[in-house]
Amino acid sequence: MTKKPLDQDPDFEEGEHEDDIYDEEGRDKLEEADEITELEEGFVEGYEEGEHEAKCAKCGKVLVGENFIEEEIEDHHYRFCSEECASAFETHKKKKRGR
Repeated sequence: MTKKPLDQDPDFEEGEHEDDIYDEEGRDKLEEADEITELEEGFVEGYEEGEHEAKCAKCGKVLVGENFIEEEIEDHHYRFCSEECASAFETHKKKKRGR
């Protein structure tokens, strides 16, 4: 299905246009209504701003394909190129917190 520009969408003129994750105002409304998470909103914003490359949170290596490790540390999602980088990153975080 091809999307019409908003100026050609009759629902938009009548105020019935559904919020769209692909525009900033729509993302904000969807997040406020808990229909998308902050992570999803951030992903789309990053994509639109041209940050298409995911990088290892420890060494900065560009992550290609599905060959990466994903961890949630202190309520944040991180991606790593290897178990070694994930472990080193988590160890550094713990030392930083004083544990």
